Amino acid sequence: MSELAGMLLELGAVKFGDFTLASGRKSKYYVDIKKASTNTRFLKVLAKEMASHVGGADRLAGIELGAIPILVALAVEADKPFVMVRKEKKDHGTSKMLEGDLVAGENVCFVEDVTTTAGTLMKGIEVVRQAGGKISKVLVIVDREEGARENLAAMGVELVPMVRVSELLDKSKV
Repeated sequence: MSELAGMLLELGAVKFGDFTLASGRKSKYYVDIKKASTNTRFLKVLAKEMASHVGGADRLAGIELGAIPILVALAVEADKPFVMVRKEKKDHGTSKMLEGDLVAGENVCFVEDVTTTAGTLMKGIEVVRQAGGKISKVLVIVDREEGARENLAAMGVELVPMVRVSELLDKSKV
């Protein structure tokens, strides 16, 4: 078992019961990444692992709220600037969908907490692409293995999971 998978289980981030996911799907388990991503020890290990996959990215990106602690930890570890993507346009202030500076033509590596179908993530990728960013890779803590990889591949984006849910479920003896 990977160190990250072990930490997720140790921190109680894998829960069992009846859950509705962001995709609208029902599930008998839930990966509570916010529980893990508020743990500094977990963030340090995660950022170090993710940094080895950043490669030639000029900038990092993540969607509010779940990806932000991951994004900041990785940005510090990899010494890369980042942008934060809003799920919805603000109706006050600057009304921007992106917070931070993005230079057209930059290679951007997206980070995400958990992927199921990648619906929200695909919208975020489009926001960054419309602003001129080039995205070919998403780093995710946990891939639920329910279509995200295929949906992102159709957009020309590679999904790189740090942990696959099958590893978590196998180790938690479901």
